[in-house]
Amino acid sequence: MTGQMFVQHFFNALTLGSLYALIAIGYTMVYGILRLINFAHGEIFMLGAYFIFYTGSLFNLPWVVGAVISIVLCALCGIMVDKVAYKPLRDAPRISALISSIGMSFLIQNLAIVVFSGIPKPVVRPDFFVKIVVIKGVRILPLAVIVPVVCFILVLGLLFIVYKTKPGLAMRAISKDIETTRLMGVSVNRIIALTFGLGSALAAASGIMWALRYPQIQPLMGFMPGIKAFIAAVVGGIGSIHGAVIGGLILGFVEIMTVAFFPELSGFKDAFAFILLIVILLAKPTGLMGEKIEEKV
Repeated sequence: MTGQMFVQHFFNALTLGSLYALIAIGYTMVYGILRLINFAHGEIFMLGAYFIFYTGSLFNLPWVVGAVISIVLCALCGIMVDKVAYKPLRDAPRISALISSIGMSFLIQNLAIVVFSGIPKPVVRPDFFVKIVVIKGVRILPLAVIVPVVCFILVLGLLFIVYKTKPGLAMRAISKDIETTRLMGVSVNRIIALTFGLGSALAAASGIMWALRYPQIQPLMGFMPGIKAFIAAVVGGIGSIHGAVIGGLILGFVEIMTVAFFPELSGFKDAFAFILLIVILLAKPTGLMGEKIEEKV
């Protein structure tokens, strides 16, 4: 492999890892507060891609305006998922909420097939994103630089909210002890809804950039990226925002670089994610940055 090819694969891996990281943060935020895996999260990612498609094709809105509208709509969808599927089961056994999560995932998938049809749709990308830039023999798409930068900015914004604002303080308090936080006058349901909204907004941003990077969308497109982002969250330490980012980047590099160095294994690309998951769980069950949680008796 030449140096130019390695640099190209490096940027491809960084892009894919950044997309996984944005989705994984949504998983880890919900788990950190509710100790629940939101399996409908991948479908919010899919809706983000469809919303950006229709804001452009039906309403001819500028791309930036369409992206903002898509993110807001997906945040509202995430809050609605919480209201419908999880809020009524706050005091129910966790298995009930888990089953509701899986059911909501299938509901959104099939609803998308009915509303959007199951036919894959091509996404029209702005010329700026697809005009290849050649630097010393290295061919790079602007998206390969834009996606990691946007991911970095969004993560910084999320960390500011979580660690420097009162709602963020409430999120961290709920993650430690939800009942005590409720007794202290915090509107727990409102903070949980905000958490779902933030996580869904990041998933929407990832879905938009995924549609620009891989310009074909269909109703089941959120399933495999959602599963891989969940793996990334577990690898990094589910419940840790930093861990979700690290896990996403690791998974992106494992997928791209393995195929780059061993092209004959490209058909097994998806298997490497699960192999990585097994290895991490055997070596460090709490993930790379996870902490052991003590159950109160």
